[in-house]
Amino acid sequence: MKKIIALLLALVMVFALVACASTEKPADNNTTDQPKDNTTADQPKDNTTADQPKEDKPTEDTPVEPASGSVYYLNFKPEADEAWQKLAATYTEQTGVPVKVVTAASGTYDTTLAAELDKSSAPTLFQCGNQGAINSYGDYCYPLDGTAIMDQMTTDAFNLKGEDGQTLSIGYCYEAFGIIVNKALLEKAGHSIDEITDFASLKAVADDIHARAEELGFDAFSSAGLDGSSSWRFSGHLANMPLFYEFRDDNVTEQPATITGAYLENFKNIWDLYTTDTATTGAALATATGDESEAEFGEGKAAFYQNGTWEYSNLTGTFGMNPDDLAMIPIYCGVEGEEKAGLCAGTENCWAINNESSEEDIQATINFLVWVVTSDEGTTMLAEEFGPCPFKDAKEPENVFFQNANKYTAEGNYVVTWAFNWTPAVDDWRAAVVDALTQYTAGTGDWAAVETAFVQGWATQYAKENA
Repeated sequence: MKKIIALLLALVMVFALVACASTEKPADNNTTDQPKDNTTADQPKDNTTADQPKEDKPTEDTPVEPASGSVYYLNFKPEADEAWQKLAATYTEQTGVPVKVVTAASGTYDTTLAAELDKSSAPTLFQCGNQGAINSYGDYCYPLDGTAIMDQMTTDAFNLKGEDGQTLSIGYCYEAFGIIVNKALLEKAGHSIDEITDFASLKAVADDIHARAEELGFDAFSSAGLDGSSSWRFSGHLANMPLFYEFRDDNVTEQPATITGAYLENFKNIWDLYTTDTATTGAALATATGDESEAEFGEGKAAFYQNGTWEYSNLTGTFGMNPDDLAMIPIYCGVEGEEKAGLCAGTENCWAINNESSEEDIQATINFLVWVVTSDEGTTMLAEEFGPCPFKDAKEPENVFFQNANKYTAEGNYVVTWAFNWTPAVDDWRAAVVDALTQYTAGTGDWAAVETAFVQGWATQYAKENA
């Protein structure tokens, strides 16, 4: 009997031990102290190859692990680099998803993008801001129709599509540019912004200020620098003026193979004014930088400064300018009827997602974009840095330049749309225009060379791009 009782007790102890063991949790290597993904922003995951089949397109209904995949954004706006770096760090902190932001040097985005897309760790997110870029990089663009980011949009007006009608790149903000005015300096010089309604009146005010610059303590225009950090203001934005009016006359609705340069004399009008009624003239403009031009205006050394709505935060923040002293007026260049012109408005800020990235990284990139356009951190940054955004949760920017743009439109003035978005091989075309402008301004070249770079250069780059 004792043996039987002992045996029964032994069996009970064995069963108890087994039961206890079965309630213990298995080791988990994915605790909060151990991130699921050791990939860092500096070491993005390798992408899958083009031969690997992709899953169905991720949408807002597609569940994914919060820390799945990584994002690599190739940014094209140097002036927005700091804001994007901070936003990326915040997102990574909140989600654990690595976000790497690389910013191309000014004027090099096209060549940088081409080089980066050839790498195994290529950008998952990049800029494809005009139809020319779609022509060049459309094969890399992931179709965005039906994705979660598209569900956040309020308009399709700024989006770019492929030949099959699929959305390949989405405009995430729209901007405006013109001539920024320090109204306080105008008043000090005995003028008012209301005097300026066309090129003739702009020139009259600028000529008077320049003639009295020593007496007044400031000049008319900040320097029209042709250094790479500044030249885009003229080879891109100022060049928009002759392109817009030519395309308007000809009812252009798609990228033309050739242009006539019908309004290049008007381009010359405003360029000569910029480079005459200023403290920095001639050959010195070849190396004058964007920072120098900005500082001249921000420090009250110039009454006029060509730039865009994105400058508002720098002028009011970095330089402490009073918003009440700031305004933006149209770029007048002597075209008939220009007194009814508004600001130059449009966008080249368009996101495209790399379709050669892994499905995990594509989804991570979509998730990141949705967070950017819905979170308080993201919508605040977009409003402050870029302006109005076509998304449901977008914030209204406190930017007087946008108020100016809206006022011109409300008064029935026409919008000067961004015709330069049709520029073929944009970096190469602009580089040739800048070179010709530099020589003309220094007195070592003539205006005919600028016209050649403009007109023949367009045809050359179009043919090369569409070969």
